[in-house]
Amino acid sequence: MSSAPDGLLVVDKPAGWTSHDVVGRVRRLARTRKVGHAGTLDPMATGVLVLGIGRATRLLGHLALTDKAYDATVRLGATTVTDDAEGDVVEVRDASGVTDEALAAGLAALTGRLSQVPSAVSAVKVDGVRSYARVRAGESVELAARSVLVSRLALLERHGDDLDVAVECSSGTYVRALARDLGQALGVGGHLTALRRTRVGSFGLDRARTLERLAGEGELDAAVVRLDDAVRTAFPVRELDAAEALDLSHGRRLAPTGAGGVSGAFAPDGRCVALVEDRDGAARPTVVFAPAAS
Repeated sequence: MSSAPDGLLVVDKPAGWTSHDVVGRVRRLARTRKVGHAGTLDPMATGVLVLGIGRATRLLGHLALTDKAYDATVRLGATTVTDDAEGDVVEVRDASGVTDEALAAGLAALTGRLSQVPSAVSAVKVDGVRSYARVRAGESVELAARSVLVSRLALLERHGDDLDVAVECSSGTYVRALARDLGQALGVGGHLTALRRTRVGSFGLDRARTLERLAGEGELDAAVVRLDDAVRTAFPVRELDAAEALDLSHGRRLAPTGAGGVSGAFAPDGRCVALVEDRDGAARPTVVFAPAAS
């Protein structure tokens, strides 16, 4: 049996699975070790997990930097060690007095460019060691704040102390930390009880497939977004002539694209030759996929 084609696979991650668990399962289904993922999801979370297969694994570092969208549930009135329902409760307060007006103000204050302190139980490295490992070893960890962009934090529905919210944010934003900070701002504490990622860049739930469905005969190959199509979907496109394609396939720089950020560069036959980015007055390849035909 041949391995799955090079490309991106959008998986609807089930609750209780780590992102690495999903990669391991897809490696077996795709019959290749060359599988990776862009943007980790906590075991509690479900939804869009973008995987790369074969040469498309080289896209993942760029996809991990794109914006993301989530549906989440925040519970007011309880603070946990992990800022979500997986951790032990450390404090409980009465949240019944939180008014709709106070809630709206709290959500508005957490929208826009923020200086956010990540959750201590997170994958952020401190002197080369994951923060969660230090916490579990009994250390007290204080992480530095980082700049993040929350473009949308909207209340969808309120059920007593539980708030269903929609979040659109930049890479590196911790939705758990938003839940924590909202509860803190309201004076009652809060934590995340449910999280579903609905989009990573241009890849949404409409493209996602469950692991059960992917296990069906031919389902995985059919679900893979082929490399060329994946690049066209995820990045701005630069069309090359034959000479430019040949130069770029050998790592030579071209005239700048003027697009800003990373672009996909395509040969006249429709194949993606490379990802390019303007630097120092030229378009330079950041990833070269294959030599172009001369």
